[in-house]
Amino acid sequence: MHKCRFLSTAQNTLRVAIIGQSIFAADVMELLMERSNVKIVGVFTIPDKGSREDALATAAARYDIPLFKFPTWRCRKISIPEVIEQYESVGATLNVMPYCSQLIPQEVLCAPALGSICYHPSILPRHRGISAISWTLIEGDEIAAFSIFWPDDGIDTGPLLLTRQTNLEPTDTLDTIYKRFLYPEGVKAMGVAVDMITKGTALKIPQPVEGATYEADLNNEENQFLNLQQSAERIWNFIRGLDSVPGALATVVHSEECEEQVRFFGAHLYSAGPVKDGQPLKIKGLAKPAWVHEGGLLIEGTDGAFVNIKRIKRGSKMINASDWFKQAEQKPITDFTEDELAKKAQLASIWQAILKESIEDSTDFFAAGAGSMDVVRLVEEVKDTFDVPFENEHVFKAPVFEEFFDLLVKALRQGSGDSGAQKLDYDGFVLQANKRKINVPTQLFINGAFVDAEQKRTLDIVNPTDEEILCQVACASAEDVDKAVQAAHNAFYGSWKQVSARQRGQLMLKLADLMEQHKEDLATIESVDSGAVYTLALKTHIGMSIDAWRYFAGWCDKIQGNTIPVNPARPNNVLTFTRKEPIGVCGLVTPWNYPLMMLSWKMAACIAAGNTCLIKPAQTCPLTALKFAELTVQAGFPPGVINVLPGNGPEAGQAVVDHPMVRKLGFTGSTAVGKQVMKSCAVSNLKKCSLELGGKSPLIIFADCDLDKAVKQVRESPQCFFNKGENCIAAGRLFVEDRIHDEFVRRVLKDLRSMTIGDPLNRSTAHGPQNHKAHLDKLISFCKRGVEEGATLLYGGCRMSNMKGFFFAPTVFTDVQDDMYIAQEESFGPIMIISKFNGSDVDSVMERANRTEYGLASGVFTKDISKALSFADRIEAGTVFVNVYNKTDVAAPFGGFKQSGFGKDLGQEALNEYLKTKCVTVEY
Repeated sequence: MHKCRFLSTAQNTLRVAIIGQSIFAADVMELLMERSNVKIVGVFTIPDKGSREDALATAAARYDIPLFKFPTWRCRKISIPEVIEQYESVGATLNVMPYCSQLIPQEVLCAPALGSICYHPSILPRHRGISAISWTLIEGDEIAAFSIFWPDDGIDTGPLLLTRQTNLEPTDTLDTIYKRFLYPEGVKAMGVAVDMITKGTALKIPQPVEGATYEADLNNEENQFLNLQQSAERIWNFIRGLDSVPGALATVVHSEECEEQVRFFGAHLYSAGPVKDGQPLKIKGLAKPAWVHEGGLLIEGTDGAFVNIKRIKRGSKMINASDWFKQAEQKPITDFTEDELAKKAQLASIWQAILKESIEDSTDFFAAGAGSMDVVRLVEEVKDTFDVPFENEHVFKAPVFEEFFDLLVKALRQGSGDSGAQKLDYDGFVLQANKRKINVPTQLFINGAFVDAEQKRTLDIVNPTDEEILCQVACASAEDVDKAVQAAHNAFYGSWKQVSARQRGQLMLKLADLMEQHKEDLATIESVDSGAVYTLALKTHIGMSIDAWRYFAGWCDKIQGNTIPVNPARPNNVLTFTRKEPIGVCGLVTPWNYPLMMLSWKMAACIAAGNTCLIKPAQTCPLTALKFAELTVQAGFPPGVINVLPGNGPEAGQAVVDHPMVRKLGFTGSTAVGKQVMKSCAVSNLKKCSLELGGKSPLIIFADCDLDKAVKQVRESPQCFFNKGENCIAAGRLFVEDRIHDEFVRRVLKDLRSMTIGDPLNRSTAHGPQNHKAHLDKLISFCKRGVEEGATLLYGGCRMSNMKGFFFAPTVFTDVQDDMYIAQEESFGPIMIISKFNGSDVDSVMERANRTEYGLASGVFTKDISKALSFADRIEAGTVFVNVYNKTDVAAPFGGFKQSGFGKDLGQEALNEYLKTKCVTVEY
């Protein structure tokens, strides 16, 4: 054993050549680029496969690093001079090989002054060879590990530099062990290895002879066949060693003349006893029949124990094993026309644009890394391109490209009809956007009709994407509000009283159906009007609105009181019961971040409880509320039940709050305005009010968390950047444990650099414009103050340059102290505020998290359940998320504490905000 040579002062910059391929190699490269004493002088990787470039090549090109793509380094075991010459041209002092499938000549390995290091996914000398991870599982090892070694002229035989290991769990598969350990820890360990080399502390430990193994390459199909003449545990280990790629091969015997090769996935040892209603399936090499049952496919090992298979791949189609005989009855389409085959190429282009890889018939949408927003994008692009009524469910039913294309062809052959919607007269404009022409009302909606505002006053509605005036809408006055209140009052005591609770639910369901039929129109309006990214508007803004109406429709005929046992005055008897009754006319004032969703969260509960209402939507984006009003007429709501009044807050909003016939006020907005609303409610007529106000929600990320998940949640959930940061529930303050702080920040910044900012109607856009100019200016001032107070601005903090529209760069602050303005006040924008804490002092970080006048939401990421539950117990917030963020649902109550307001939206508790309890006592 000896140490490598030390990097002298004259060589204080390490010149590294990256040799290999894959995202793993790209991440190692980017990690090394962060080191000030490392320069990546060249990247050597494999050629493109068709139009698909390897991830390492893409990363190198992004950073303008010299890039070389060699099909091979040698020809007939002799190095190719031209290749060697190009390699030598970069002048590397160290070769780093994170993952390399090519045979690299010995003269290249030895060329740098400091040699070469290579990553291998086992503790050498055990499991030498290309399929080491799989063999770790197949051989039933109790630990999984990796080695970083100095390659020599043998196959994985060079001296060891360092190793890492972890326990294997019974639930581990090839996929899980790679994702949870080999990949993340491997990237970090490669960085550690390079650091050791630069310091001269890297070891060279000869591999022992004892325990050395070299197993077959499982990329060769002949080595993928499952040997069924062994114990159940050996069968199980083999299947999980090839899960999820390429899958364990087996042969189903249909008859003497007909056999079918399949692949098994999702195996586990089975001990639940005999199965019911199983059907036998003959598998080649298995002495007894396997059994298809409701839980999968049971295979008996030679030891009498059983393995259960959950999924089977037939050709390119993945099915549940329990559906084997059902699937066998279904025949795929084979007689495609030339036009349909042309559409297949179009469909493949859509998939390729989303997945960023070449598309084969066997490509699995989710296995390729697609998420929920990718599903929305795929469905929308397919509908736009082929004019078919596809929904998200189609992707989940057919995630493999070939299956999905079959569904598309069936839909095209069946055709789709449009049941034309009934018309309602109004003044408005035609919105031409998103390949649509949408008629949008621009008048007030009072008593079932669209009418002009008093004196025909209007508001300019500005498109935040291009800063152009989109249209003008009517601007309600106090007199207009009074007309709407009168209409709602008359309806409450008139026609609405005649509608039974069950009929009320049916009207709400019909409205939800209409919203779903027009969801693309509504999402397009929302996107243009408020700047919401279209795919998000479709999935969340509109999708959750529809869910809210359907959820509360189910409550309409289930609102009931109680009977209460009381002490009677003998000899008489007494019956005491309560009634839950609607309050009457309700006023709703909603914000601009989720225009239709905020309307729906409040109004659906309000209507389900039996009230009538008027709503003052946000001044800057009222168009979805007006389009919604049109749909309420089509659904059959009586005039006056729902009224919509665009206008400004000081006049129209204040008139709603002050009106003496409004008996309940539901408000969502800032804390400052909420205080004035509460005061006005008291002064006017002591009306009941519920307030969902500002937030500065703390999110604590402990070092023992699933860091990959935490970073993903930061990126995808409304912790900071979701919906452009315009979220009351956004994690306004992140507390990250010091041990993972730098790595967390690095990953966040990496994701931000690849975020697509632009036109919200573009399906690939992840970040659209802020809602309006005043808010954009506020965010700029907010960031300026953060810098002035000493916080470190790592990213963003300014308006996007060279872009028309109210685009603000996603922003990250670190080194934020508790007394800083940005640590105390809500930004309501895409600004991440990060503070460190020491993991030994949990009590202090809890105190810091509670050191705010807000109490809307909170979150914690940790694998320690005691720590998580302690957080949930001590945090002063209306919503607590553990190892997730913004997992909201229409059935779960939502609302805050302290100066984040009181009262609840959503869930059964929301109904209580729009009900009054009457106690009735009868003596007999």
